[in-house]
Amino acid sequence: KPVNTQIDTSRFVKLQFDSSVHLQDGWRLTPLQFEMEVHPGQLAYAYYELENTTDKMLYGQAVPSYAPAQAAPYFLKLDCFCFKQQHYKAGEKQKLQVVFSIDPALPKHINTITLSYTFYKIEGLDKAR
Repeated sequence: KPVNTQIDTSRFVKLQFDSSVHLQDGWRLTPLQFEMEVHPGQLAYAYYELENTTDKMLYGQAVPSYAPAQAAPYFLKLDCFCFKQQHYKAGEKQKLQVVFSIDPALPKHINTITLSYTFYKIEGLDKAR
């Protein structure tokens, strides 16, 4: 059986997931898992649910942040809903995924990384389309 030699099985990194929105914008973003453990180099998947709570079309974009900040270059996103703008019809809800890996070069003293997405409403796109 082939083995991925890029995975550092000697350690785990705890991942925590968080999200925030401006409530008046009409979005609800919720992590579908609050934490997981992964080996550096392992391919992993995390899921969020995004919902338009309004009665009109909304446009938005997720912006990631990391804690501790020095972990950011080691958090390798291969696919992410944050790569493109989202547009949802009134009341629409979807499950979104992040495909990622933690670089095995992550400094040994970093045992926990928090991935947080802030979701922003994009104004004016409804008028431009």
